[in-house]
Amino acid sequence: MQLARTGHPAALWGRDASHVATMARERRNTRYLPDAGFPELLEITADLGEAVADADDVLVVVPSHALRATLTALAALPLRRLAWATKGFELDTGLLPFQVAGQLLPASLPTAVLSGPTFAREVGAGLPSAMTIASGDQDCAQRLAERISSETFRAYTSSDVVGVEVGGATKNVYAIGAGICDGLGFGANTRIALIARGLAEMTRLGLALGGRKETFMGLAGMGDLVLSCTDDQSRNRRFGLKLAHGASARDALAAIGQVVEGYNGARAVHRVAERHKVPMPIVDQLNKVLHEGADPRAAVAALMRRPISSELG
Repeated sequence: MQLARTGHPAALWGRDASHVATMARERRNTRYLPDAGFPELLEITADLGEAVADADDVLVVVPSHALRATLTALAALPLRRLAWATKGFELDTGLLPFQVAGQLLPASLPTAVLSGPTFAREVGAGLPSAMTIASGDQDCAQRLAERISSETFRAYTSSDVVGVEVGGATKNVYAIGAGICDGLGFGANTRIALIARGLAEMTRLGLALGGRKETFMGLAGMGDLVLSCTDDQSRNRRFGLKLAHGASARDALAAIGQVVEGYNGARAVHRVAERHKVPMPIVDQLNKVLHEGADPRAAVAALMRRPISSELG
């Protein structure tokens, strides 16, 4: 997607030609955001080269498993600045999005990541929202924040790309756990314990990978975690609820009808944590539930039986 100030041309690219044709005809995303009409000057195209031609800023919004292929295609095109809103470790490599980009794009290309607690439906409805834009190039982050902000959408800048991306990569895993716990009727005490200890786990992993502690107290850390764990607009939370009510993972994924990043994310985060010897017991148990057939109640019992330790340890 090409970004521009309100009143200036922009382009929206999609790979699904049929869906692109429907969006162009209806002037809205009827599949996912039917109530949010497109700006008058937004052009819709299935041609990636056409979408980014003459664009000052390109924003990539794809699931983590599609990021490498999308960036590979973009690497062959002339780019001025590139940002992405992709969240999650790459499953096969354990790389964060900025590391995938670093393998594929010129080091001289200014890049940034957008992350934070923003449900698309509320942004589309013009409800006040805020997020974080992180980049190693502060001019790039500032420029993008200024261009994307509006009367109802505020962007803050950060230089901690690692911390921001780790927050986005882990929060969906805990959202599935929150859905499972609520679906089993464990109550508010359990939910807030999962959120608080999940925040401690993601912070430990972020610090081990080079992130900064304060980032996890902000929008892309605690903010996104709490939002995803507590509101049923979260696909990952809804997925967890369906599992708790007896659905298989396959049926729950089909019922959601969109990518549930936390499902494969649990396996990816588990692998990265093991590689870096970072203790993440909640992620470990959720990975067992999602990918090894463990019973959710047994997973909670295993967490409660862990040796007593310092909360800050």
